[in-house]
Amino acid sequence: MSAGRNVEQQIALQQRPPSLAMPSMAQRSRHEPGFLPVHGGFRDRFVTTPEAKYCCESCRLVLCNPRQTECGHRFCESCITDLLSKPNPVCPADVEPLFEDKIFRDVCCNREIMALKVYCRSEKNGCKEQMSLQQVMDHLEVCPYFEVPCPLGKCKEKMIRKDMSEHLSHKCKHREITCEFCNHKMAFTELQKHKDTVCPAFPIACPNQCSFSSILRSELSIHQHDCPKAQVTCSFIRYGCSFKGLNQEMREHESSFASEHLRMMVVRNTTLEAKVEDVKSELMERYKVLPSLSSRLAEVETQNEEMREKIRQLEQKVVSVQMLMSTHSEKLLEVEMELRELRPLRAMREEVEALRASVESMRSNVASLDSGRVGSSPGSHTLGSLEQQLSRHDDTMSVHDIRLAEMDLKLQVLETASFNGTLIWKIRDYKRRKQEAVASKALSLYSQPFYTGYFGYKMCARIYLNGDGMGKGTHLSLFFVVMRGEYDALLPWPFKQKVTLMLMDQGPARKHLGDAFKPDPNSSSFRRPNVEMNIASGCPLFVAQTVLENGTYIKDDTIFIKVTVDTSDLPDP
Repeated sequence: MSAGRNVEQQIALQQRPPSLAMPSMAQRSRHEPGFLPVHGGFRDRFVTTPEAKYCCESCRLVLCNPRQTECGHRFCESCITDLLSKPNPVCPADVEPLFEDKIFRDVCCNREIMALKVYCRSEKNGCKEQMSLQQVMDHLEVCPYFEVPCPLGKCKEKMIRKDMSEHLSHKCKHREITCEFCNHKMAFTELQKHKDTVCPAFPIACPNQCSFSSILRSELSIHQHDCPKAQVTCSFIRYGCSFKGLNQEMREHESSFASEHLRMMVVRNTTLEAKVEDVKSELMERYKVLPSLSSRLAEVETQNEEMREKIRQLEQKVVSVQMLMSTHSEKLLEVEMELRELRPLRAMREEVEALRASVESMRSNVASLDSGRVGSSPGSHTLGSLEQQLSRHDDTMSVHDIRLAEMDLKLQVLETASFNGTLIWKIRDYKRRKQEAVASKALSLYSQPFYTGYFGYKMCARIYLNGDGMGKGTHLSLFFVVMRGEYDALLPWPFKQKVTLMLMDQGPARKHLGDAFKPDPNSSSFRRPNVEMNIASGCPLFVAQTVLENGTYIKDDTIFIKVTVDTSDLPDP
């Protein structure tokens, strides 16, 4: 039986009611992998035929881990598990219904079965031993006829235990063996390759086929120097000798051509001396110009350093110019936006001035008519018409005055608005405004609007100088407000940008007080506004009034609030 299947069965049984659980650890010592059958009962050959009470009602084999039903019949553990897995299970012996919680482990029967005598499972290999079923595994661990695998990892053969020593010593291809030439140990399969290629003590023949027929591989290189049939080249080849021949011929050549070799060395030496003189003269010539070259090199290095400094200055100027151009581009864009807003304002002012001139003209005409009026009917009709026109012009001029005032207010907002997601809010007359908040005259103040871009979110800040909610009377409360903007239809909603609120320290330490938060996408404060502005969201306990009024956060009766909205990941509308 495989170990994997055994583990699966044990896990399945552990999930069953206590009556069907596996035996304890002490009782399971014999239940090793290979002892229990994969399915059904024991298939061992019993010495005497087992009684019917020891056989499973389902598989008819000797019971394995017997289980007894309510109706008194016994089944193997795996067999009863199969029966219970079917819908509406019944006992195959009497067709009585089976209930899992009424099936129990038959310990007594199991003990009797384990005491039954069986033949060794290696009987086919020649073992004649008999033992109780409980002793089978203990016997198989020492049985000389039991099939076991070769303990060497690479060998896949199996043999009976008593043949293992002979297999390891003579038959296994992966057995360890010692080379008879160098005494090096290796696997039997590698012995021949070792002898043919690397064994240093293996005898081999001389490749030059000399009289030495057997030479150790490690001594072959030494033999090549002395082998009489080895082909060698004259050692004076570098001086011009071209003789090649066998070792035995080389000795005769060296003795007979000694004078010729000496002549070749003299010629070569003379040639080398001439070359040395030429090199010396060339070096002297170059040495003469060396001082001038050194001075020239020093000048070039000086010029090079000056050029590097100029390049460094130019690079700094280029960077400055680029920054200036970037600043000018931003300012130019701001000016263009302001001009777009100012053009209708300028035209409206011109129109108002023209209307005023027309009204003044009409008024002078009316005055002259009043002074020279004689009561005639046509004159009265003309005067009434002029008065109507004057009234209409007065109404028109009033409308234009209102629009002009609105445009002036809009221009003021544009002049103080920020389009980079940052608001610097200067709040003057802190003491007076704080007293008004304490007296409930003006509980909160709104800042001027600011934007994440020219076509971005419109926002503002709201402050309670005497606190709001939990901070009322003890803290300054600061909130962030999303306003309805002209380009909301092009922006992603809900608003998700990180918001940082900060009270600026006006002292030299610059210990600003701040807090930051990420908007809650489920809050109505950050959805697309349906009215002028959403509900404010922020910090009711932003800063204690004692900290605010005893530090350097108030100077000249003025405080500064900074609100920063992260615009780094905003997509273009």
